[in-house]
Amino acid sequence: MRILLAGASGFLGTRLADVLVRDEHEVTRLVRRAPGGPQERRWDPAAGQLDPAVVAEADAVINLAGAGVGDKRWNDDYRRLIRTSRVDSTTTLATTIAGLPAADRPRVLLNSSAVGWYGNTGDRAVEEDAPAGEGFLADVCRVWEAATRPAEDAGVRVVRLRTGLPLHRDGGLLKPQLLPFKLGIAGRLGSGRQWLPWISMADWLDATRFLLDRDDLAGPVNVVGPNPVTNAEFTRELARQLHRPAVIPIPALALKVVLGGFSHEALTSTRVLPGVLTRAAYPYHHPTLPQ
Repeated sequence: MRILLAGASGFLGTRLADVLVRDEHEVTRLVRRAPGGPQERRWDPAAGQLDPAVVAEADAVINLAGAGVGDKRWNDDYRRLIRTSRVDSTTTLATTIAGLPAADRPRVLLNSSAVGWYGNTGDRAVEEDAPAGEGFLADVCRVWEAATRPAEDAGVRVVRLRTGLPLHRDGGLLKPQLLPFKLGIAGRLGSGRQWLPWISMADWLDATRFLLDRDDLAGPVNVVGPNPVTNAEFTRELARQLHRPAVIPIPALALKVVLGGFSHEALTSTRVLPGVLTRAAYPYHHPTLPQ
């Protein structure tokens, strides 16, 4: 396929681009600077600027663009950036796709979203048919997903990737925890009873490729592992894998001091199951956390 990829420089995008190229797809990356080669095209999502001809060349569009949720301490300005970086990029792509003649439109748009859609579910397990929850990230996901509608209304298959917490030593949930765990100065967050919808990086990549090819799948898809765990269980398993103790719990108050507004999300319990992927018989590499 000829694939147009937004967010190619991020934690997930860099790895997905590499995998797609190895699969012998032709990957064109959207960048907000001067293009550095023939496989890059410039766009300005904040201004809604994207050359329609660039999109018309693609068989598929994958949008992973958005400021990192855990990259900085949250304040009002960073909250706005989290929201606008997602909504602006999605709106620009979806409206550009919709504005093309039907014969020139890509066949599919895979658009990033997040399990934050569900808010705090406590111990209640949810699948893709659950309504949006409450809270900042749930509100962001609501408008983020709504921004894909122009492409959907134009007849393009749209998949909303409600991604969980991909596990990889170089980023995401795992990287910031490795050093304190190795030093033996880490432990569960708050009560530890909150559920974590994790997925291995290998499964996130393969599930995304799976959804790229499955013309019968559309709408929201929970890109998570089939066996979520609590934070306490995650903590114990990570400590076991690193052969280190994990006996120093991090109180909720300390998280609020360090993380600011993000502390609420870090303590949120989101017990999400991959209903669509399970019914579609996606073959997980790592269905359990120890694996």
